[in-house]
Amino acid sequence: MVKLSLFSSCSLHLLALSKKLVLPNFTRRTLCSVPTTMSINLQSHAFAGNPLRSKTPKLSDPFSPTQALETLKTQLLDNTHLPSCSPSFKVLPFRKGRPLASTNGGISDLKPNWCLGWISLADCKGLLGNCGVELSGDSLVYLGSRPEEDVVYWAVDVSKEDGVVPELGGKQLCFVELRTLMVATDWADERAMAELAVAGHARALLEWHSTALFCGHCGEKTVPKEAGRRKQCSSELCRKRVYPRVDPVVIMLVIDKENDRALLSRQSRFVPRMWSCLAGFIEPGESLEEAVKRETWEETGIEVGEVVYHSSQPWPVGPSSMPCQLMVGFFAYAKSLDINVDKEELEDAEWHSREDVKKALTFAEYEKAQKTAVEKVEQMCRGVEKGQNLSADFNVESGELAPMFIPGPFAIAHHLISSWVYQDAPDSAKAHSKQPCGSNSNL
Repeated sequence: MVKLSLFSSCSLHLLALSKKLVLPNFTRRTLCSVPTTMSINLQSHAFAGNPLRSKTPKLSDPFSPTQALETLKTQLLDNTHLPSCSPSFKVLPFRKGRPLASTNGGISDLKPNWCLGWISLADCKGLLGNCGVELSGDSLVYLGSRPEEDVVYWAVDVSKEDGVVPELGGKQLCFVELRTLMVATDWADERAMAELAVAGHARALLEWHSTALFCGHCGEKTVPKEAGRRKQCSSELCRKRVYPRVDPVVIMLVIDKENDRALLSRQSRFVPRMWSCLAGFIEPGESLEEAVKRETWEETGIEVGEVVYHSSQPWPVGPSSMPCQLMVGFFAYAKSLDINVDKEELEDAEWHSREDVKKALTFAEYEKAQKTAVEKVEQMCRGVEKGQNLSADFNVESGELAPMFIPGPFAIAHHLISSWVYQDAPDSAKAHSKQPCGSNSNL
């Protein structure tokens, strides 16, 4: 039975098709693809549900960041104890924001199509030693632990060590873009979704470390503390503490309830034919609801009334300057309907009927994009990477291009839109009675 405790109880809706299905609790995390309409719902969003972060050990616990770091430093100094000491350590190398990964050779019903390239502490030390670099405790970042397996997990950035690439390549391991792994992930595979969440957390921490090199208060260098979970200014006169950066973003599906339509937009950076929800960063001094209303007005000229919370998703695949965005999703009910697009923010914005959006869900064959990404990972690990455009796989069965599609199930936008399409969006009049996400009620 799936251990749902590893994932947030703030789950999305059960699988919904044009015909209502009643499923047992342990099958809530399901992928279903049918030739008509499709709604994919997960027990938690992609990059959420990290099993290594479920609990933070107490300071005296050998699996806590501080105690684990001391043990790690001891093992690094004493090679003779590396294989047998407790706890054992596994390290995930990253290069330019890309985690180390391997593949089983394609999509399989029995095995995951990719897995993270964890290596032992001894192998990591030897790998960097062959490049003339001595591994130190300060270069490793604590990710979490599995006490039941006697393992502590770490991440390390090897971007500056060119020699690691050919050595790892000989072992069918390669550094893969996190976005590619995201698309390649089997959404119904609990293990793969957990690995994706771990990789996202690790990338966010390492990218933050690479950009927080100096104190913003006095300009002196910063040094890692608490096994890399925070940093501190090295100046004895300053000693300012610095914590990992999180950039909150509101993302909203604006709904015209009277005409049964939703407002979707396009940005110039989108792949052709893709439409999505409005989104924007929260400004200092405003609430989440105020940010939804302001961003909607600024980008489209639409005035919003009721704002209803849906769910949230960590998003560690943005630019390195913003290593971990937190997407906070809402339904927003329009008070006005005339669109006035801010061309500096958006390429276009239009009202779309429920039926048109449902067709976009039909045409977007997300499994095709997944297979393309799996093939790309396999080729990279074999050293024969080919350039492929994932958006080219969003075609109708006849082979013609779909007129529009929405982001895949790895994005919160997909679930906001599909929830509305299948009438799971709460009625605005009942919004105040809606229980908050995280309760035991079904959404």
